[in-house]
Amino acid sequence: MLDSILLRIAKSAILRKFDSSLNINKEKLLLDYPYLSAKGAAFVTLNYKHRLRGCIGSITAHRPLLDDIIHNAVSAAFNDPRFRPLERDELSHLSLEVSVLSEPKILDYDDFNDLLNKVQPNIDGLILRHGPYHGTFLPQVWEQLPQTQDFLEHLSYKAGSNPSLYKEHPKIYRYGVDAIEGDFNAIQVL
Repeated sequence: MLDSILLRIAKSAILRKFDSSLNINKEKLLLDYPYLSAKGAAFVTLNYKHRLRGCIGSITAHRPLLDDIIHNAVSAAFNDPRFRPLERDELSHLSLEVSVLSEPKILDYDDFNDLLNKVQPNIDGLILRHGPYHGTFLPQVWEQLPQTQDFLEHLSYKAGSNPSLYKEHPKIYRYGVDAIEGDFNAIQVL
């Protein structure tokens, strides 16, 4: 089970953009929560009135989890290219989610039908990579796309291609997530 400290870090990183006097004491956090110093990959998702408002993350661990959460929280709020930067008056209607990803593992499959059978709905997050095409869906996307074929087809669109891409046998990786979510206003700042 994830610790609420992850939500507190993400919220504080976002609020720091509105109030520069807020401080994130990284040294104390790393002392109190040593696991934050290990390399980790996290996605930070913002929802405004139950609609996606920003989602940015790392697919693979390449920096300490603490830094990854801070960076991705700020990016989800202010740099997601699908949305305008977050404004202060939106904060009262936000929910915040932090998802920590397991290491992606290649998913071996013979053809599209075999892939359909090997994907685990509501469990797997997937990464599609093929030449210039790449995209990922967190396991939470199964809530909107509960059918495996729909999930895979939409993943191909997100990657910048279309479902015919599966005829070319793209690389598919799977991963799991541990996620924690909360109402933005109910989350304490650091």
